[in-house]
Amino acid sequence: MKVLRRDEWQIEENLMLKEKKVYVPKNEVLRVEIIWLHHDILVVEYGGKWKITELVMRNYWWLGVTRDVERYNMC
Repeated sequence: MKVLRRDEWQIEENLMLKEKKVYVPKNEVLRVEIIWLHHDILVVEYGGKWKITELVMRNYWWLGVTRDVERYNMC
């Protein structure tokens, strides 16, 4: 089990941040919408799931983001 360090987390303008990335709570609809928004960027068509994961993780974080992007790509 990983112990979270206090300096990894902060609250800014009512958003929970983990290492300066917006933490997305366990909400499947919200997470799918974030992936969808990044998936439909023209550049992503050439990068596949790893490019989508990279784009999502530039600004967002949640446990299992790579797995969720992979599931989205399979649909």
